[in-house]
Amino acid sequence: MNAGARRRSNILGRNHVQFAARFRVGGLMKPGKITHILAALLSSITSLFAHGAVTKAEPTKSKLTKKTQKSEGEPIVSINSMVFAPHHMRAAPPDRRESYPWKRQIVTTVFWIGERPTENNPIPNRASSWDKEWSKSYGGFDDPSPARRSDYIPVKFTPRQNPFYCALPYNDKVANGHRPEASRVVPWFKDAYQGPGVSVCKDRWIAVRKGNKIAYAQWEDAGPFRTDHWQYVFGNERPKPNLNRGAGLDVSPAVRDYLGLSETDVTDWQFVDFKDVPRGPWSKLGENNTFVIDDRKTGTRLAEGKKRSGPEVQLITE
Repeated sequence: MNAGARRRSNILGRNHVQFAARFRVGGLMKPGKITHILAALLSSITSLFAHGAVTKAEPTKSKLTKKTQKSEGEPIVSINSMVFAPHHMRAAPPDRRESYPWKRQIVTTVFWIGERPTENNPIPNRASSWDKEWSKSYGGFDDPSPARRSDYIPVKFTPRQNPFYCALPYNDKVANGHRPEASRVVPWFKDAYQGPGVSVCKDRWIAVRKGNKIAYAQWEDAGPFRTDHWQYVFGNERPKPNLNRGAGLDVSPAVRDYLGLSETDVTDWQFVDFKDVPRGPWSKLGENNTFVIDDRKTGTRLAEGKKRSGPEVQLITE
C-alpha cells in the first residue's frame, strides 16, 4: 500500500471511530441527527478520493506553439470553460466590421456632365477635377430630363463612360503631384498609386443607399463646393455647410433614376472594393468601367487561348 492510500485509510478509520462513539454516548440519536452525520461522513469520503485522483493525475509540462499560443494537445474547448464561463465568454460573436463605414443621412444632390453653372452650382460640369475634357470623354451632354432618358442613359447617344457616376468633396491631386495628406488619409493609396500624375480616387466605386435599394457608382469629380474635405470623405466629420443644405454627395441622373431620388434628397453611402460590387445597370457601359475593362481582358485571354490551341477540326461522316 502506498503512502497516499495509507493516509486515506487512517483518516477513514478515525472518522469511523468518531462516528461509532457518537452512537455510544447518550444512547440512540434522533433520526435527523443520524442523517446529518451520515451525509458528513459520505462527503468526507468523496472529497478524499477526489483529492487523491487530482494528486495522482498531475498535468505534464508542454510547449506553447507560436501559431495558437495554446499548449500542444490542449483541447480547444474544456469542460470547465463550458460549465463555469458565462455564455458570452464561451463563443465570441462573429466579426461584422466592414471595410469602409457607411456615411449616414447625407444630403445628396443631382448633377450631370455638361451641366451649366447656376447660382447654387457656380462651376460648370464640362470639365471634372481629373478630366479637362469630361463632356467629350463621356460622349456628350448627360441630359437629366426623365423624358429624354431611357434605361438609365440619354436617348441621343450611348455614353463612352459609366453613366453611374458621383462626386465627393475631395481631390487628391495638385498641379505637381498629390496633396501632402493623400498618402496618409486615402485608405487604398499605396495599392492604387501609379505615379504623381494619376489620381488614386478617380473611378473608385461607392455604394449609395436609399431605403432598401442600393446603387453603385464610380467617383468621377470633386464636389459639391469643396475639394479638400478629407476629414469627411475618409474620416468621421459631417459635410460642411453650403448653399445646397450642407450636401455631401453629388450623384448622376442614372443613380437618381435607379434609387428614385428627388433633386435634393438624403442617402447613405460608403466606399466599396470592386470585388464586392455586384453586377447591375452600372456594370454595362464605359471605357472607365472596371466591369467592362475586366470583361474585355477576359475575352482577349479566351481569344488568345483559342488561337494557341489551333483551328478546330470538324469530322464529316456519311
